Amino acid sequence: MITARRVVQFGFLTLTVAGVFLFRGNAERWCPFGGVEALHTYVTEGNLTCSLAVSNFYILAGVLVMTLTLRRAFCGYMCPIGTISEWLQRGVARLGVRPVRLPYKLDRTLSLLKYPLVAIILFFTYKTAELVFRGFDPCYALISRHGEDITFWAYVVSGGIIAGSLIVVMPFCRWLCPLAAVLNPFSRFGFTRITRTEEACVDCGKCAVACPMAIPVNKVRQVTAARCLSCLSCIEACPAGETGAVSWGPPGLVGRRWPVGILIAVLLFCTATAVAASYLFPLPSFTKTRGRKPAETATAELAIHNLACRGNANLLMYYLERDDMFEIPGFIKLEAWPGPGTARARITYDPLRCDEATIKHAITEPYYDALGGLWRLSPFQIEGYDPLGTTEGDTTRDP
Repeated sequence: MITARRVVQFGFLTLTVAGVFLFRGNAERWCPFGGVEALHTYVTEGNLTCSLAVSNFYILAGVLVMTLTLRRAFCGYMCPIGTISEWLQRGVARLGVRPVRLPYKLDRTLSLLKYPLVAIILFFTYKTAELVFRGFDPCYALISRHGEDITFWAYVVSGGIIAGSLIVVMPFCRWLCPLAAVLNPFSRFGFTRITRTEEACVDCGKCAVACPMAIPVNKVRQVTAARCLSCLSCIEACPAGETGAVSWGPPGLVGRRWPVGILIAVLLFCTATAVAASYLFPLPSFTKTRGRKPAETATAELAIHNLACRGNANLLMYYLERDDMFEIPGFIKLEAWPGPGTARARITYDPLRCDEATIKHAITEPYYDALGGLWRLSPFQIEGYDPLGTTEGDTTRDP
């Protein structure tokens, strides 16, 4: 069981590192906590904080489903910080250094710190519409390409977690992780759980010692603690092994011991489904509307260069709302999928008052800023459209 978990941990950590450093991907777009950080801005304004994407929502949904099924198995099998922290502790244990075990009441008191911490993070994130936690995020500091957006404090926090992991088992995961604070209410209702058969238990206490989250497994009949990772270390530590006093599975099926393969299969299914859904059902990450929607609308689907982030999407809306000779009359709605290279944009408009050519002119033509007293050149180019000639049936207009 433990070997299988190590393989899964290694696989996900390798996939994350390869995606970031080899394929130059953005790990933030697949962070489940990013879905929590982005939720308020997306619901209230229709757009996402820069560096995040709708994939954050899909992966968050996948993690919540696996949490309702397997409790906090994401933390024990997939999270890179959890994996690194646990492996560091195992490394020093091989050198004969025993981890410090805090008194139970102190451990539980420290575990409450993550709740005010996540409240503070979300308050300032929602208030500023910026990723305020990024400047302190150990995961972003350890698994990123170390750009200018990583602050000195992120490395300080990362160093603290590394140092702490050499002394205490998974301190960040137990006491400070903001995602753990989000998952705990769902984990409380997890479908599967650890069960201890009192009649077969010899009270050796090895299951409690093996638990990385300091759960007193030897004192309960069923582990209902939300912080349970379903790591199955307690089963491995039981003297009788899988046929002993500790088992894992649905609580209604006492004595039924599910194999670890089921747990891993659920993890992989939830992850694969979330990733597939993000590509099959790509929601716009930026939406903005002007005016009242008419009875009849038309849509222009455009591929636009330099539509890289939310700031560029706001600038695109600025050009769509221009008030000069290229003004777009009536209703206008912009839905965009900002990203590197060529990005997709869907523009809905009133066909009785303008046409697609008007839309394209508004996006690409220079704009005179009367307040600033200067001309602003458009930074946008539309794929397949030449504003200086006739393209795709459009007839250009002389300014």
